[in-house]
Amino acid sequence: MIKFLAAFFLITVVSFAQSIEFQNSIGKFINASSFYITANGLIYVCDTGKDEVIMIDTLGNLQKTFGGYGWDDNSFDDPADVYADPLTIYIADNNNHKIKRFDKNLNYLYSLYTRESDNSSEQFSYPTSCATSNQGDLYFIDSDGKRIMKFDIYGKFIQNFGGFDAGKFQLSNPVQLAISSTTNIYVVDESNIVVYDHFGNGISRINTEIKLNSIRILFDNLIACSNEVILFSNLKLPETKLIKLPVAGVDSMPQIVSAIYFNNKVYVLTSNTISIFGKVN
Repeated sequence: MIKFLAAFFLITVVSFAQSIEFQNSIGKFINASSFYITANGLIYVCDTGKDEVIMIDTLGNLQKTFGGYGWDDNSFDDPADVYADPLTIYIADNNNHKIKRFDKNLNYLYSLYTRESDNSSEQFSYPTSCATSNQGDLYFIDSDGKRIMKFDIYGKFIQNFGGFDAGKFQLSNPVQLAISSTTNIYVVDESNIVVYDHFGNGISRINTEIKLNSIRILFDNLIACSNEVILFSNLKLPETKLIKLPVAGVDSMPQIVSAIYFNNKVYVLTSNTISIFGKVN
């Protein structure tokens, strides 16, 4: 069964003749580190320049700003990543060693903090990325332990995986993860995308030969990025390929932080703004 899965998820990088065309830019940030778009079209951006999370709509209208530097429930110290659905927002609060959960109105609900736990299996420090599965389980990167942590919706530890005992699926420098509708976990690890099932079993390790810094999956459209390259894949297709997306309509593209495919457009986050490009054909 594992051999079949590995073959199914074999991903090749190919060229894409059709460029994505620049349309407009929205948002203004000091030093954006990550973003996410919900199904109802709200965009959440982590701005480490102010230790804030900014909520805008797809037209760029500011909805709310919250956070600021600090240690309490509503403050952050290097918000490294955000994951959101229409009801809940999760923030990887890196230097506070916490995963914080908020409701859709950005009211604080609780924090996950296990750094001082007696159980070394559930300890984590400096989380860099987080996401939930469609079963409600929370997955995030423990960058100190170089592994993936899994907790249930109530904050109860389930398992960790991808650590030193993971064999060929051991992670060396995981920076971001994303989850497909089939609850496979895709982890960016240097130039690799490492894929696990929801039990933490390794499925495949794909070497893109590009040092990646971001991966996002929305409606099974996967985008992985380096500072200069955008790779796209539709995970619903029988044959999964990573496609390079040339960018057109801009004289020079600032360094890419992350990108998301949403409503036939590619939203590209840079440190200071979000650039919107025409659909992938």
